[in-house]
Amino acid sequence: MRTTLILTRRDVESLADMKVAVDAVESAFAAHARGEAKMPAKVYLDLPEHDGDFRAMPSTVGDVAGVKWVNSHPKNPERFALPSVMGVYILSDPASAYPLAVLDATLLTALRTGASAGVASKHLCAAPPKTVGFVGAGVQARFLHAAHVAVFGPTFESIFADRSPEVAEALAAELGGRAGTVEEAAGCDVVCTSTPSRAPVVSRAFVRDGAHINAMGADGPGKQELDPQILLDAFVVIDEPHQAEHSGEINVPIHDGAYALDRVAGTLGEIIVGARSVDRAKLTVFDSTGLAIQDAALAARLVQAAHAQGVGTAIDLVGAS
Repeated sequence: MRTTLILTRRDVESLADMKVAVDAVESAFAAHARGEAKMPAKVYLDLPEHDGDFRAMPSTVGDVAGVKWVNSHPKNPERFALPSVMGVYILSDPASAYPLAVLDATLLTALRTGASAGVASKHLCAAPPKTVGFVGAGVQARFLHAAHVAVFGPTFESIFADRSPEVAEALAAELGGRAGTVEEAAGCDVVCTSTPSRAPVVSRAFVRDGAHINAMGADGPGKQELDPQILLDAFVVIDEPHQAEHSGEINVPIHDGAYALDRVAGTLGEIIVGARSVDRAKLTVFDSTGLAIQDAALAARLVQAAHAQGVGTAIDLVGAS
């Protein structure tokens, strides 16, 4: 009998492995650059009346296809005691269309987002970082930190900054390192920004030449974390042109006429497969919007691990047996 595997949040937590996530995401970026994946444009369902939105993200990579249905509701914690981001992933067999699995995608999203920053730092940093700064000390910062540990080992000093100093101090106590100002965090060898800001929080004066920035927070129109001068001075790498222009860190400067898409040096996938070279003497920026192929690749790894470990619940979901 054919069945569909159901993986809850707790199941995904039991399977989560950041090194596996980094490998899956790196492979997905490379497959996309080689033309071995399909990924229609992310679809947004804007809900300004609820201060949020939904995104539908379909793709196929390797021998799987899937779609993620995920939201972004920044006021959820205070209004409903719910996470700002929640998601569900459906993984299917592209040949027969049979649903192989349905799994929680909230943790999946956090894992692959953190992993993408780790992959970017791996390929864009001039040298292993001695210091890594985190601007924004929310949930995503934990996964950004874990990804850099997975890539570089636990040898770097971490500096956490947040609009709430107490939040930064708590995360520093949990993960190691120290809390600091935005200027201190932005002055590190690697800087990871993960805020919901709609105005720059990192000034050009804070960032040194030769550093690397993972700009992770701008994932919707109007969002912006970096002083536009940073982009003008930097070697900028994006994950996908259409998404970056529409909703990445470069979206506001492009809209304002301060930046142009043709200034971008290339995609991270192109860097990984060697189709583009990196000028590591310059300040580098990775503008991340989040790609559907990252979710598909990691979901496939999680489902494979679940079968191997006997995790999850198999059900006859569609009655096709």
